[in-house]
Amino acid sequence: MDEELKNLIKVWVSAIISISYCYYLPPRIKSGVPRFLSVSPVLALFLVLPLFFSSLHLSLITAFFLTWLANFKLILFSFDKGPLIPIPTNLSRFFCFTCFPIKVQQNPKSQNHLPKLVFAIKVAIFGVLLHLYGYRQNLSPTVLLGLYFVHLYLEIEIILTFVKVVVFISLGCDLEPQSNKPYLATSLQDFWGRRWNLMVPAILRPAVYAPMRRVSERKMSSGWALFPGILAAFIVSGLVHELLFFYMIREMPTGEVTLFFVLHGVCTAAELAVKKKTTVMQRWRLSPAVSRLITVGFVFVTGGWLFTPQLKRSGVVERFTYEAVLFVEFVKHKL
Repeated sequence: MDEELKNLIKVWVSAIISISYCYYLPPRIKSGVPRFLSVSPVLALFLVLPLFFSSLHLSLITAFFLTWLANFKLILFSFDKGPLIPIPTNLSRFFCFTCFPIKVQQNPKSQNHLPKLVFAIKVAIFGVLLHLYGYRQNLSPTVLLGLYFVHLYLEIEIILTFVKVVVFISLGCDLEPQSNKPYLATSLQDFWGRRWNLMVPAILRPAVYAPMRRVSERKMSSGWALFPGILAAFIVSGLVHELLFFYMIREMPTGEVTLFFVLHGVCTAAELAVKKKTTVMQRWRLSPAVSRLITVGFVFVTGGWLFTPQLKRSGVVERFTYEAVLFVEFVKHKL
């Protein structure tokens, strides 16, 4: 554990130095390919940094903030787009806007509150999960997998809450919300675009969807050009998730995760195509309760078919729970 903490310091010192370079030098270079080439060494470094950890948790956290958020924002920055344009006024703001899912508040004071009770409940549930890991030998693999996803969700929520407090106090900004009651989604478009992991579409829209749609509009009407944009965004999301899986299990991708996102991209595009036919929608409009059941059920069934098998085969769930138990023991020892 001590060695992993040393690696954590080295990795984030490297990240600070790299982002400082991006703040001072590339803005002096013409936007487009020249600026992209100037930041490409940093992009390559951020792809490698998660591999410095043997800890699954630290590797995933670093991949989320650097490989995912920072790299996509720096690519957009190269072409004078995204949240780094206009360039933040100082290095600390540039660093935070690069690594964290920040949105500028029109009225920061109105956001000066945190759902303390909800946060306390999440921390309590997280503590119960850590306690349950002590009995993991008596739990079935399916239950452990379910606990893994709840654990991962709560861990990200807790980390982002602390980041949110620091960012608000220091910059007067708020974080992009992680999710918005995804279990209430009434369609795949609603689930992926407005409810689940909202930080991802916030990046993929300007980085993938919008450029692909502009290219497609040269060959088809603007009404239909959105479909190639949707498919491209889902394919890129699938490839990024394959990379995240590689950081976790250190095995070559099987393509199952990408297929999961391609399937959902095709189904979302088909759903939008049906919605364009207003007469069909008026005739076959479902009640919200039924549409929610179908949407969430489809996500769970396809997730169990394509998203989770690789995790089960690799034993990553056992590693994840073992690391959690080890971390609790480490904290107890230090205290």
